[in-house]
Amino acid sequence: MLGLLFLQMHATDWLNTVMVIVSTVTNGGLLWLVASGLLLCTKKYRGAAVAIWAALLVCVLAGNLLLKNVVARPRPCDVIPEMPLLIPQPQSFSFPSGHTMSSFAAATVLLFASWKWGIAAYAMAGVVGFSRVYLFVHYPTDVLAGVALGIAVGWLVVWIFTKAGWFPALSFRREPVDSGG
Repeated sequence: MLGLLFLQMHATDWLNTVMVIVSTVTNGGLLWLVASGLLLCTKKYRGAAVAIWAALLVCVLAGNLLLKNVVARPRPCDVIPEMPLLIPQPQSFSFPSGHTMSSFAAATVLLFASWKWGIAAYAMAGVVGFSRVYLFVHYPTDVLAGVALGIAVGWLVVWIFTKAGWFPALSFRREPVDSGG
């Protein structure tokens, strides 16, 4: 809790603005839905686009509908309601961070589709996770759980899509090297 309060005491106007924008554009996975919509327009990345949708769906079901309600952890802003919020107070429980989970799931899928886009998506996902702590709506452990679960969901979806032949950019099998003889 001290780290959360430290962030609140050292907030700046420009960082407040950035964190609100980052958190807002990822509400409901919006950024990742838009990105996957753009990928859908290209034949090369169509499988990745659908895989992102599948990963986001798994995140909603497993994270927001199941885990949040099973763990039922109150948010920092519920524990210290006197702290002013920069965004509307979320009505769901805190653990895990759904914003972070969906961001890392989408970033993981993108990493398998394109190293360059995946690295950029991971950087954005990291900023999303930080924004949730900065905005006083999640504990760091909520975000860390979101990171781990999001990566796991992304891997699982890519693995399933690869096995089904819907994600041809990735091969889990190592091809034998031709020794030339």
